[in-house]
Amino acid sequence: MKIRFIINPISGSGKQRGIESVFEKYTNFEYDIVFTSTIGDATRLSQIAIDEKIDVVIAVGGDGTVNECAKAIIGSKTALGVIPCGSGNGFAFHFGMKKDITKAILQLNSCKISVIDSCTANNIPFVNVSGIGFDAHIAHLFSDLKERGFISYLKLIKNEVFKYKAKEYQLNYNGKSKKVKANLIAFANASQYGNDCCIAPKANVSDGLIDFVIVKELPKWKIPFILYQVSKGKVHLSQYVEIIQSNEMLINSKNNIIHLDGEPLECKNLITIKVKPKTLKIFMPNGEK
Repeated sequence: MKIRFIINPISGSGKQRGIESVFEKYTNFEYDIVFTSTIGDATRLSQIAIDEKIDVVIAVGGDGTVNECAKAIIGSKTALGVIPCGSGNGFAFHFGMKKDITKAILQLNSCKISVIDSCTANNIPFVNVSGIGFDAHIAHLFSDLKERGFISYLKLIKNEVFKYKAKEYQLNYNGKSKKVKANLIAFANASQYGNDCCIAPKANVSDGLIDFVIVKELPKWKIPFILYQVSKGKVHLSQYVEIIQSNEMLINSKNNIIHLDGEPLECKNLITIKVKPKTLKIFMPNGEK
């Protein structure tokens, strides 16, 4: 098995620095290493790996790096793995990858290849959790920060959460139509934003469905309770949360900022979100979760 590590040297808080020596010490397979230097590099380097018939590409970074790699890998014979080095690492943690770098590298020695769903928003791929509303607002602000990392992310949430106003959305799905006023709508293939903050605790990456998690307008004083439920994987129990499972949804809104796997994107008012069943090979310890 041939493995290629694609390292994003500026992802997250930088715990991937010097990781090459850890690879050399603990990996039991043939591998090589390449580095990204600008936005889009991980997609380009993944395509090169596919052309060279590399069996597995390991994204060494966060969900943004995973997303870039996945854009090329979806639908190919190459599998995608990840060493979590970003600010959130939701995709990696959903599958049980360890937070400690050395432990995560050791896991690779016993990982297996499985096939899961991928998704698109207006034909742009995503694989973990995406959304519109407050989480997209935070992703947009976070992308402009010089200091990355989970602490910076938490500070942003603290500063913005009580100021943010719910928006109106028109939803069309499963032959139904409804209007909602929501703080956010998450499009969840996997379960969490990262750092064990589960916005879609029951999401299954192999069921051919997306969990659309609607966090409705609620009294400001109840926001800390919602955040607590997210941190404990129990947000689905809240009376202010509705989860719709569908293979496709059209969302119409004047709010045109979304995020795809944590990366902000400006789009048209009409957003089409679709699942692409069984289109992505992954190299993970719990590939069928």
